[in-house]
Amino acid sequence: MNPNATATQYDKIAQWWQIEHQDSLYGIAQLERAIKFTSGRHSAIDIGCGSSGRFINVFTKYGFQAEGLDISTEMIDLAKSLHPEITFYNEDICYWIPAKLYSFISAWDSTFHLPLNMQEPVMKKLCDALEPNGVLLFTCGGGHTKSEISGSFQDLNFDYSTLGVDAFLQILTEHHCTCRHLEYDQYPENHVYIIAQKT
Repeated sequence: MNPNATATQYDKIAQWWQIEHQDSLYGIAQLERAIKFTSGRHSAIDIGCGSSGRFINVFTKYGFQAEGLDISTEMIDLAKSLHPEITFYNEDICYWIPAKLYSFISAWDSTFHLPLNMQEPVMKKLCDALEPNGVLLFTCGGGHTKSEISGSFQDLNFDYSTLGVDAFLQILTEHHCTCRHLEYDQYPENHVYIIAQKT
């Protein structure tokens, strides 16, 4: 599994992604559920933001200072064209170093593309980047043990990995975050979203 290879695949579908997802409601209800747990609404960042800006729009609606990060150059270029006023980072989350703390971090259907050995350090990084009472929303493979799989999307191959739900919950606890909500939201698909809050 190689994040740069994932970026290349997403570069190929960035234009399609922008058109198809700009008005999509996928993940929006879950995002709004997570926002209800926030007490302060300062900075928010969407990890793996893609090109459509739909999570950016929701952050702005709720009064956050929104930012986005994506490893795909094409995704970021298109996102900037839609939201020139927003700060975007064309970075690999594995190596990106947050310059501040965030009230909200979302990683919807993004970090599950990371190599298995990067899942834990990236999750720790996101927990550490939350301000007190900050909220983290992320998705993961809903298995009980760590695994790697490959799948096809838009006729392109993508790799996925998960540590397993129990391992993610353990990392959250170790890094001073409490699970506020966990749901198999696409059952019987093995897809889970988790809302956690910095304590």
